[in-house]
Amino acid sequence: MDRPGHQEVAQDDGRHVASAGMSLAPMDPGTPDPASLADRQAISDLLLTYCRGIDRLDRELVASCFHNDATDTHGSFQGTIDEFIDWAFGLLTKYDATMHMVANHLATIHGDAAVAETYGIAYHRSSDGAPRRNLTIGFRYLDRLERRKNGPWRIARRIATTEWVNAPGAGSEWPIPPDSAVGKRDHTDPLYPLLEELIHD
Repeated sequence: MDRPGHQEVAQDDGRHVASAGMSLAPMDPGTPDPASLADRQAISDLLLTYCRGIDRLDRELVASCFHNDATDTHGSFQGTIDEFIDWAFGLLTKYDATMHMVANHLATIHGDAAVAETYGIAYHRSSDGAPRRNLTIGFRYLDRLERRKNGPWRIARRIATTEWVNAPGAGSEWPIPPDSAVGKRDHTDPLYPLLEELIHD
């Protein structure tokens, strides 16, 4: 039901976006919204693609998730997406491995724009025993996404919040057995041959 003086323009899991100031009002949580399902899946896949790019150190893949004029506020960094990638990869290469896990995800869609809130945990591991090289960080990605000129959804502005940080105690690591398959931070990772096979199937 429309509220007096407000125009309903979108629905997101029981939340309606009003055109005046993009204010939100609770409305029937759990109401089906099949018209937005494809957009929601595209936005979710975009965020997972970003995580893949970060953990595989794939600069081009990370860049493909953003509009060219996007900005990012991320920890102590604030700037353009190109500047962010340079800054982030300068830090990432100091670790032996990272793993970005995303969980709770809620997207509010308004035409060709959306705001997504995504909870996550980032694991950072290094052979350097210093706590700062072995951090686990709870975070949220707060993203404004835009679909421009009927193209794909891309991130236009990101604010990455730090919710908590944990450093492991001494002796908390367990060695990976030498005969185990392990992840690589480039295209020698076992993922890429599988993708290549899929293209040629």
